[in-house]
Amino acid sequence: MLYRLLAKLLDYPDADLMAAVPETRARLNRDLDPDERRVIAEFLGHLSALDLTEAQAAYVMTFDMVPEHSLHLTHHLFGDDKNRGPALIDLTEFYKEYGLELASNELPDFLPLVLEFAAQLDEEEACMFLSQWTKVLKVLAGNLEENKSPYAPLVRLVENRAQLVKAAA
Repeated sequence: MLYRLLAKLLDYPDADLMAAVPETRARLNRDLDPDERRVIAEFLGHLSALDLTEAQAAYVMTFDMVPEHSLHLTHHLFGDDKNRGPALIDLTEFYKEYGLELASNELPDFLPLVLEFAAQLDEEEACMFLSQWTKVLKVLAGNLEENKSPYAPLVRLVENRAQLVKAAA
């Protein structure tokens, strides 16, 4: 549940998301640990204080206008370098092995998409999959924290889950 919820919260806000905030807040799953519930409840509180236009403007200002906040994970590794293309192709092929076909306009390294994919895996597999992004998630969360972005704690939750596999090893 956590990955699917974080995918929705880290994606561009739409009317459905905004309408679902009260219900989502009321249904925060017991499968989440208390820290995860607290972080998500705080973010939902932030989101509920905004109308749709404000939420969308804040999202664009956070993620689309600041390259250091990009939710495209390979951007943090390669920038616009030509090596990014093969990394994106490899990730697309990995998804295909699991039966996930991407829309032609989707990049496979978009964090909400990565989280949607992780949500289809069992917890151990999801942690293993996400662990390849640990360093990127740490940098992204740090960049967002520097700007006091309400999205930073959500990215930290993903980073923490990605690190679970390392802690278990």
